[in-house]
Amino acid sequence: MRWLVLILALWSGPLWAVEADEMLDDPLLERRAQALDDAIRCVRCQSESIASSNAEWASDARIRVRELLVDGASDTEVLDFFVARYGEVVLMEPRLGGSNLVLWLAGPLMLLLAAGGAVYYVRQRGRATETRADELSAEEQARLRDILDR
Repeated sequence: MRWLVLILALWSGPLWAVEADEMLDDPLLERRAQALDDAIRCVRCQSESIASSNAEWASDARIRVRELLVDGASDTEVLDFFVARYGEVVLMEPRLGGSNLVLWLAGPLMLLLAAGGAVYYVRQRGRATETRADELSAEEQARLRDILDR
């Protein structure tokens, strides 16, 4: 059991990527910095936030976040700083606006179009009249009898 605890403790070490020398003395600023670390994507890893990445760039980004906060920047200003340098891709949750608005609205719009198409199809199918045997011409009825007699 002790080995399992030890292995799990060592394995989960990279989850706490913020180094002790990166942390701020002010607990309020440190909480803000950690929230921003979770909101900024590591440009090296692409699938991780800088809070959980061990990449050198992520470490530099965490230090820069803390420097900006100490200098008095707001959370929005910190995010804007990174967006200005690396683009919207640096945000873990892209902003709603600009060219991203097309991406945000494309999914729901396609769902509505598909639902509308399905409703139209079902209504048109329900209106279609079935061809009955008594509506066949004499020639078609003769041919049908001939096919059935075979």
